[in-house]
This record gives sequence, structure tokens and C-alpha cells, in this order.
Amino acid sequence: MQDTFKTIESESYGEFRDRGSKFQAYVAAVDSEEAFAAFLERVKKLHPKARHACYAYRFGLDKNNFRANDDGEPSGTAGRPILGQIDSFELTNVGAIVIRYFGGTLLGTSGLINAYRAATAAAFAESKIIQKTVCDIYRLHFDYAIMSQVMNATKKLNLEMVAQNFDNNPSLDIAIPQSKTEETLPQLKAKIAQVPIEMALEMKTVEGLKMELLRVR
Repeated sequence: MQDTFKTIESESYGEFRDRGSKFQAYVAAVDSEEAFAAFLERVKKLHPKARHACYAYRFGLDKNNFRANDDGEPSGTAGRPILGQIDSFELTNVGAIVIRYFGGTLLGTSGLINAYRAATAAAFAESKIIQKTVCDIYRLHFDYAIMSQVMNATKKLNLEMVAQNFDNNPSLDIAIPQSKTEETLPQLKAKIAQVPIEMALEMKTVEGLKMELLRVR
């Protein structure tokens, strides 16, 4: 099972100018429409007087969740060129926004396509491209009586701790590489319950523990 993909490590910026018009590109690693909407809102607040905030994004390992928006520019001259650069860099879980300030001279269809493409490419050129692993995020709800077993099992299996909560209802969020989830969950139960793996495979539950799949990251 393929569970790796390429994205960018952090937000980056690039710009392109043509005949007085200025195109400012912002790119960021985002993995949902909600996360992108927050990114778009933040960028728009930086440029309250800009006429256009064109954008594109692509999410998911299969890259089937995507959108391209021209935000008032002629159809196909902005969103598609921006999306094209996401694809050119072979990225996913990424969003790109290009702010345009009109310089007084019409650039024409080809000029706009080139400008939006060039600005986006400049932003990605400033990015650090990284390879990430798709993970299943599980939440472990547990009684305090078995907290040490939960923490030790997580550490011994080298699982990433995403979040911790130690209030009246303690829990721990962990990330498991998706291709290893099936083999890891029984190992986790075995170490927490302190029983052989063969016994853990037969156990439906572990006393004091509840495991819940939250999301895929």
C-alpha cells in the first residue's frame, strides 16, 4: 500500500510582475477545505484592496480532491495555471493563492496565464518539498490505572504522539503509518494488556482502554 506523498514543509511566498501588474503568491501545506478556507481568509486580510485572490488546492493521496478558482479573472486564466504548478511539482495536501494588483495595462489571456503560473512557481521554488507518510490518527481513551502501560507501549512501538489529555478523562492521540495499522493495533493491545500477541489477536477489548479512529492525516 502506498502511503507516502510530497508536500511542502511550511508556507512560502513568491511574486511576479508584468507591465505594472503585481502577482503575489502564497503557498501552504493544508489537508482539508476548512484548513484552506482559514489560509485564504488570512491572506485576504493582508490585501484588503486587492481586486483578485485566485487560488487552487489539491488534497489526498489519490489527489482527486481539488479546486481551481479564477476569482473574477477570465475563465481558465488563473486557477488552472495555479493548479498546474501544484501538479508540476507533484504535490498534494497543498493550497496556493495568488493576489493580483492591476497595473493599468491589460495582459490578455496568455499574459494572465503566464503571470499566475510564474508567481505560483516562484512561491514553490522557495518552498522546502518534503515526503510525508499518510497516517491513521487513533485516540486512546484509558483509565489512569493503565496510563504507564499506554505510554510505555506507545514509546516501544515508536508511535508519534499527536496530542495528550490528562484531565478527568485521559486520552492520547497517536499516529500510525496507514500501511502498518493492521499489524500495529494488535501489538499495541498486547503491550498495554501485557499479554502475548497471540492472545491480543483474540481480544475484542482491553480493560480500561478504548481505541477510536479519529481521522486520516
